[in-house]
Amino acid sequence: MSGATVIYVPRDAAALAAGADAVAAAIEAHAVAHDQRVRIVRNGSRGLLWLEPLVEVETPAGRIAYGPVTPEDVPALFGAGLLRGGAHALRHGPVDQLPAFARQQRLTFARCGLDDPLAPVYWAGLRNALALPPADIVQQVLDSGLRGRGGAAFPAGIKWRTVAAAPGPRKYVVCNADEGDSGTFADRMLMEGDPYLLIEGMAIAALAVGADKGFVYIRSEYPHAIATFEAALQAAREAGVLGARLLGTGPAFDIEVRVGGGSYVCGEETAMLESLEGRRGIVRAKPPLPAISGLFGRPTVINNVLSFAAVPTILEHGPAFYRDFGTGRSRGTLPFQLAGNIKHGGLYELPFGLTLRELVFDIGGGTASGRPVKAVQVGGPLGAYVPEAEWDLPLDYDAYTAKGLVLGHGGIVVHDDTADMSQLARFAMEFCAVESCGKCTPCRIGSTRGVEVIDKITLNHNRPQQVRLLRELCDTMLHGSLCAMGGMTPYPVLSALNHYPQDFGLLDEEERAA
Repeated sequence: MSGATVIYVPRDAAALAAGADAVAAAIEAHAVAHDQRVRIVRNGSRGLLWLEPLVEVETPAGRIAYGPVTPEDVPALFGAGLLRGGAHALRHGPVDQLPAFARQQRLTFARCGLDDPLAPVYWAGLRNALALPPADIVQQVLDSGLRGRGGAAFPAGIKWRTVAAAPGPRKYVVCNADEGDSGTFADRMLMEGDPYLLIEGMAIAALAVGADKGFVYIRSEYPHAIATFEAALQAAREAGVLGARLLGTGPAFDIEVRVGGGSYVCGEETAMLESLEGRRGIVRAKPPLPAISGLFGRPTVINNVLSFAAVPTILEHGPAFYRDFGTGRSRGTLPFQLAGNIKHGGLYELPFGLTLRELVFDIGGGTASGRPVKAVQVGGPLGAYVPEAEWDLPLDYDAYTAKGLVLGHGGIVVHDDTADMSQLARFAMEFCAVESCGKCTPCRIGSTRGVEVIDKITLNHNRPQQVRLLRELCDTMLHGSLCAMGGMTPYPVLSALNHYPQDFGLLDEEERAA
């Protein structure tokens, strides 16, 4: 619409849950009723979830943000000069000048929230990859220092090199988008806000290893991500990016979406492969590794959404550019996701190396309740509760591993001083019991017994003996489980027990050390 003012209203699931559709409808209705020319663009989220729905307006002075906006706010916003970026209590100015946004280093999420997620892109990383031999693509990923962002932090380039060297008539590229951890939403945000980036990363991986087929395994609870990604795939095919020849000049490659069945354990790569092959999602014993014998017994690259989405930046700007971000062996950036009892919840893409204290207090603003922070769980529902003594530890994979902690997918859940850590520990065991695939005894039976033992501790049924039993049970699960489902459940349980003993009724040193 020529001469119309462009107004951006997110179509991200978080914004929709906060009423973005109603806000967009109210803006359009008001503009029509008052003969004002506007064009509404449904963009992705900027990640500032406490301001959703975040409405942005293109003005001669730049793009001005207002939020959180309700339909009832719309008449007053127009009255205050919304189309000119006028002053109002909900006005925040340009998003990129907000303190929480300005300090970010957006590489993976550079385009997210800027435009319609299906607006055309240039595919710069893929174009560069098409001009390179496969071995050089792998070497660039190796040189960048990229490690898998799904939680295990295995070097992506080593995995790709293994698949490239593996013999076989066919190879696959599989994206694990079964983002089931509580407090994590980066995969969803990217698929809804910049789906082409994931397509591009997978296509580059296919070039590197010689695959002609890719699959994206998306959890069924993400209907908006599924719909947006399917639309992006179709648009990419119509534009000649995917299909018989990549970008019209490369080898054949296409991607298919498969929807998960609601099983948390299918986030584990071998259980996901079982599900992709049409069977019940239960964990496979390793070896063989999926890189050697994966989907349908073929060599398979498996990475998560953020891992693949980091690759186009590496191929566009070079591995040294990416490697310059981060610290130690944790290179690049990680989209940290702040959730729980947090004032400024959202997604913040930052280089590795900042501290949890900076993230929770300087960026997140402390608790939403205004009460003191009691516990911060890092790494999803099976991540440990990081004690305050470790809040100044650099957020990088190796520093956390050295302390028996996990950084995982970058999910961070904050609790204030009203949280009962014994009940949170109980929930971890109960969660494992419900979600276990049942293949191994430590996970299947250990988690069930864990719930019972924690109940006995809190009820003071022979508490010292039950504490010893819980520690022994956790040791068995940690070292005897077939996968991380049972192997990591002890992390939140033991960290809660060790750092918050009073919540379990442990009052003296003898009981605590039992």
